[in-house]
Amino acid sequence: MKDVKKVTDTAIPRQSLTSAVADRLRDQIIRGDIPEGSRLRQNTIAAQYRVSRIPVREALRQLDAEGLITIVPNRGALVPELLPDDIEELFSIRALLEPAVLRVSIPRLTDAVLSKAEAVLGKFESELRKEEHIGNWGRLNWQFHSLLYSGANRPHFLSIIRNVNHNGERYTRLQLFLTHGMKRANDEHHRILEFCRKREVDAACDLLREHILYAGQSLKQVVQESRSANAAKPEK
Repeated sequence: MKDVKKVTDTAIPRQSLTSAVADRLRDQIIRGDIPEGSRLRQNTIAAQYRVSRIPVREALRQLDAEGLITIVPNRGALVPELLPDDIEELFSIRALLEPAVLRVSIPRLTDAVLSKAEAVLGKFESELRKEEHIGNWGRLNWQFHSLLYSGANRPHFLSIIRNVNHNGERYTRLQLFLTHGMKRANDEHHRILEFCRKREVDAACDLLREHILYAGQSLKQVVQESRSANAAKPEK
């Protein structure tokens, strides 16, 4: 098990310390600066960020709720491994459920909802260009998708989809960052939105399914290649 010996030696401004700590840790985990299998020690992080342990503890709880880390009793906070089978399962579930809900939703989508979805895409594009605050990517991605599904009036379906997206948000952010899939994802979002505006149901649902499956397959490939490369490295 690897310990994180140095996260970053930079003081955090005294705004919302919990959010600031969570944002910085999230970005470093997603970028791979803090690798999978690492243990996150509160004392170490607090000293390096020059804050007390309280915002660090709350930030770790927040990241645990997001699925980005795992808090294990008597062992502390760990960055879990990325498992290819988990990636495939989560994205396959999404590809099965989300087009079905979109199919019901499209005829009922109002112009106001479609305009909101377009505005979210504008924010999403801005965040992608900056490659900062990576934690916002998954949130904005889900916000866009959920607006398109809102016309379905299928609360049980939407609850399941929301939970799957929440559990897979880490993978969504990683897929965009590690595979450099931002441009493709953004282009496909715009095309899906345009199909929804034109009420082209089959085209929108087919593209959504392709969009989800490609994201899962590309991330799975990156993870498998990374594991193979690490396995081939000689032990020091």
